[in-house]
Amino acid sequence: MNCPSNKSRILIVDDHPIVCEGLTARIDSQDDLEVCGAASNVTDALTAYRTLSPDLIIVDIQLEEGNGIELIKEIHGRNSAAKMLVISAYDESLFAERALRAGALGYVNKRELQTNVISAIRTVLNGERYLSPKMTQQLVSQAITQKDSTEEDPVQRLSDRELEVFQLIGHGKTTAAIASQLQLSVHTIDTHREKLRHKLGVKNSAELMKLAVQWVLENG
Repeated sequence: MNCPSNKSRILIVDDHPIVCEGLTARIDSQDDLEVCGAASNVTDALTAYRTLSPDLIIVDIQLEEGNGIELIKEIHGRNSAAKMLVISAYDESLFAERALRAGALGYVNKRELQTNVISAIRTVLNGERYLSPKMTQQLVSQAITQKDSTEEDPVQRLSDRELEVFQLIGHGKTTAAIASQLQLSVHTIDTHREKLRHKLGVKNSAELMKLAVQWVLENG
């Protein structure tokens, strides 16, 4: 669709149709904002980004194919000035800092969509960072004390790719299925699984699966 030039154009990247519809309705109700496109996976999102040149990209962490963090890195690598806002059901204490490091300017938990999404969108459109007060305080405290936030939770020590593999294990994906979805070799996934076992302190694949499933149940 073509967006009027007097409105900020927003591309939504989310694989949940209901979420997309709700976000679109809320955004389109604003006089200065309009959704100009939507995508559910990384490939379509990159095509839409090139075609539509949106003013802001809203990105979910978990996508139909691929991963939101990797998409953010890809877009940021092509255009460091691109404005991106993550809207996700995942806990911001684990993903917000990763999203910011990847190139996003803000993070909103889906539980806060009704109250905070428009404010977050306008903040990021202005080139400013948006985080919840709780997350902002956590990052400030971390900076003041110079304490590594990964000390308490071993999952936070995982790289972005390792965390993605860990999530997919938790969703019951086989090694072959993970390799296919991430477009990596089975050997590479096996290497990631070995690193996961070492970093998370589990003895075998069964324990890794149990831990991953429990983590997904608790974190979405």
